[in-house]
Amino acid sequence: MKPITGIRLPDDIQTRLDVLAKRTGRTKSFYVREAIDRYLEDMEDVYMADTVLQRIRDGKEKVYTQDEVGKRLGLAD
Repeated sequence: MKPITGIRLPDDIQTRLDVLAKRTGRTKSFYVREAIDRYLEDMEDVYMADTVLQRIRDGKEKVYTQDEVGKRLGLAD
């Protein structure tokens, strides 16, 4: 694992992080890693959705209606 140095946090966030770490017995680094990981997952999802939406608009991605999906899965009556 490579360290990242020089991250500056506003005092209020630093205080909240200190309190959380002390209350839970976890390190501040644990919570910073968790926050970054969750944020990155969300951003990756957003960019993937934007890419698919653009492919749909360009006619390069097929879309299906709810009825079509139901029939394909054998869920239609």
